[in-house]
Amino acid sequence: MLFSGEDRTRIATAINKAEAQTSGEIVVIVSTRRRRYPATALTVAALAAFTLPLAAVLLGWQPGVLLADWGEQDVTSRIDHAVQGFAFVQLLLFLAVFAGVNFTSLARLLTPSGQRRDRVHADATAQFRSRGMEATHGRTGVLIYVDEPEHLVEVIADKGVYEKVTPEDWGDTVTVLVDGIRAGRAADGLIAAIERAGAVLAQHLPPLAGNPNELPDHLIEI
Repeated sequence: MLFSGEDRTRIATAINKAEAQTSGEIVVIVSTRRRRYPATALTVAALAAFTLPLAAVLLGWQPGVLLADWGEQDVTSRIDHAVQGFAFVQLLLFLAVFAGVNFTSLARLLTPSGQRRDRVHADATAQFRSRGMEATHGRTGVLIYVDEPEHLVEVIADKGVYEKVTPEDWGDTVTVLVDGIRAGRAADGLIAAIERAGAVLAQHLPPLAGNPNELPDHLIEI
């Protein structure tokens, strides 16, 4: 998701204009960082290492043939070498599958959508807290968070907003943003979402005297 200088200026203008109607503070963050899912890769690798060699043995493969002089060994040596060969193949499979899943898009595809959404929510919450959005006067911060790799959008509102605005009220904000991204007009989608968010905030949180600007108005890209 790339934004031109003009796009960034338009987005900043939209935030400033929306905040002029309310005491709420809007912050927009777009994340392009691709996350790893090592737990998924470990699970798939362990499953492959356990099942594939076993299935091969059941189909007639003899793991001991990987070692020298298989045909000339006594029974005890054959058993030892079969165990060693089996373990060696398991190790190779585990490492190969782990690398193939963890360092490609397979890990994401194999991770349940609910788990991926939880990760995005955790990231958005961490950004909300780390950027001081809980320190605004009246606790009126609202974060619009876009995770590009996961194709997910989060709207997080601070206590002062949450007490007056229900989560359902942000439905249109998310919808117009997602529609804009899907149409290949991410900047337009963000601007439309900012306008909707500003309208919602204006209904419940009118501007204060002086209406101080406590949080950055520019697009934050991480």
